[in-house]
Amino acid sequence: MNPASPAPGALFLDAEALYRELVRGVQGLRRDNTRLVGVTSGGAWLAERLHQDLHIAGAAGVISSAMHRDDYARRGLGPTAQTRLDFDVNGAHILLLDDVLYTGRTIRAVLNELFDYGRPAAVALAVLVDRGGRELPVQADYAAARVSLPAEQSLALARDAQGRFSFQVERAA
Repeated sequence: MNPASPAPGALFLDAEALYRELVRGVQGLRRDNTRLVGVTSGGAWLAERLHQDLHIAGAAGVISSAMHRDDYARRGLGPTAQTRLDFDVNGAHILLLDDVLYTGRTIRAVLNELFDYGRPAAVALAVLVDRGGRELPVQADYAAARVSLPAEQSLALARDAQGRFSFQVERAA
């Protein structure tokens, strides 16, 4: 067996191919005044790269779910980037980006954080992977792929030194 190929029955996702699908998919969600906001950390990487690839003026925003998590007491404040929105949220059309949509709890938390900064005109959500398993009524406006994973596994986006994306499947904490 080729060492680069996954074991039989293993999940293999080409993150770079899914990123290209995401670029195509978000074209339909954009407006003239759309601002990209990425959820730390994978979504922030996506927003940063999309911002460059789509030649969008201004800076992409970064948003953290840490202060609005409903499991904050259990998880604590992790070493994630803090929210940085260098634009007026009021009346803006926000394209929220995340790497993996699972339970919906992170998206609920970042929406609370976003509204701490103002009242956007609209918020759309685009993700690389929707893995199902929702615990809250949250859905992506665009998902490059939909996969199923056992609850004891997590899927995380990784980025190498050249900025290329890959996925890591790990045991959930």
